[in-house]
Amino acid sequence: MESIRKAYGALKDSTKVGLAKVNSDFKELDIAIVKATNHVECPPKERHVRKIFAAVAISCPRADVGYCIHALSRRLAKTRSWIVAIKTLIVFHRVLREGDPSFREELRHLSRRGNIFQVANFRDDSGPLAWECSAWVRTYALYLEERLECFRNIYYDIEADKVPKSAPGESKTNSKPQTLSTEELLEQIPTLQELLHRLVCCQPEGGACHNFLIQYALALVVKESFKVYCAINDGIINLVDMFFEMPKHDAVRALKIYKKAARQADHLADFYGFCRTLDLAQTFQFPTLRQPPPSFLATMEEYIKEAPQAGSVSQKKLTKEVNPPPASAAEPVDLLGFDDINPNAMQLEESNALALAIIQPDDNPAPANNAFSGISGNVLDGSWH
Repeated sequence: MESIRKAYGALKDSTKVGLAKVNSDFKELDIAIVKATNHVECPPKERHVRKIFAAVAISCPRADVGYCIHALSRRLAKTRSWIVAIKTLIVFHRVLREGDPSFREELRHLSRRGNIFQVANFRDDSGPLAWECSAWVRTYALYLEERLECFRNIYYDIEADKVPKSAPGESKTNSKPQTLSTEELLEQIPTLQELLHRLVCCQPEGGACHNFLIQYALALVVKESFKVYCAINDGIINLVDMFFEMPKHDAVRALKIYKKAARQADHLADFYGFCRTLDLAQTFQFPTLRQPPPSFLATMEEYIKEAPQAGSVSQKKLTKEVNPPPASAAEPVDLLGFDDINPNAMQLEESNALALAIIQPDDNPAPANNAFSGISGNVLDGSWH
C-alpha cells in the first residue's frame, strides 16, 4: 500500500506540472510550487524555494505576489497528504522568514479576508503515523497563523526585531517593546505571549516526534523561540520600570502579565528539554531559563494593595527592599531569567549558514543537496552558558 501511495502521489505531482505548463499564466511559479511541495518525504528542494522567493521579490508586480499566496493556500486547502501539507507550510514559513518584506505585507492584507492556513479539519487517513503527523500539521498552522496575527495587529516581525549587538557597558536589549508606552505594553505583551503559547504547543507526539520532515519544520520554530521570548522579556523589563507609578487597574494587568511570563518560562524550559531529546539537539544549544526572585513578586503584590484606584498617580514613589540577582548598574535586570548572552552569539548567527544541519538517522539517510540547506543562520547555536 505504501508503494502504491507513493506512485499515486508522484502521478498527481507530474499531472499538475503538466497542466501548469499548458494552462497557467504563472507557469514557472506554479511548477515551482508543485515541485517544492510534492509528495516526496523530504524537505522542499532549495532551487524550487528560490524560484518562489524570486516570484515575490519587490521588483515583481503585486498581482504576482497575491497569486503566489493564493496558489500556496489552495495547495494547502486541497491536499489530503500530510507530507504536502507540511511542505506547503514550510514554504510559507520560509518566505515569511527570508522573503521580501512585501510578501508579509501582502499576506497581512489578504489575511484580513479570512484564514490563510485553512487546515483546522485536516487529517491524512493513510495510517497511524499519518494521523500523528496530521495533528502536528494543524498545530504548526496555528503557530503560523498566530505569527501572522502578531504582524497584522501590532506589526511585530520576528525577523526585523532582532536582539542588537551592544558595546561593553551598554544595554544588550533595545528592541521594539522597550519604546512603547504603558498602555501599548499592556496591550501588546499579551499578544506576544499568545504567540509564545502557540510556539510551545508545537511539540510533536508519538511517531511524529522522530520524523525527519517534522523535525525540519520544528527547527524553524525553535529558531524563532528565543527572539519571541526576548521581545517579551524586553517588554516586561520596561513594564516593571513603570510598575510602581501605575494606577491600580494597570498594575493589576501588569502583574497578571508578569506572572504569565514566569509560567511561560517554565513551559519554554520544558519545550527545550523535549527538543534536547531529538536529533535537532545535535546542532542547537539552548539557553538556561530561571525564575525571578519571589521577593520581587511579593513587592509587586504589596504595591497593588496601596496603589491609587485611578487618575494621576502620586509623585511619591514606593521604595522597598528588593534583592534581585546581581547585575551591572548599566544593564537592566533579566527579570524573566535568561542567562547572559555570549557576545559571540550574533556573530555566529550572521556567519554560520549551515548551523541547522540536523543529522537524519542512518537507516533513513537524508536526500543529498536538500538536508536543511534552506535554513540559514542560527539563533540558539552555541552561544549561551
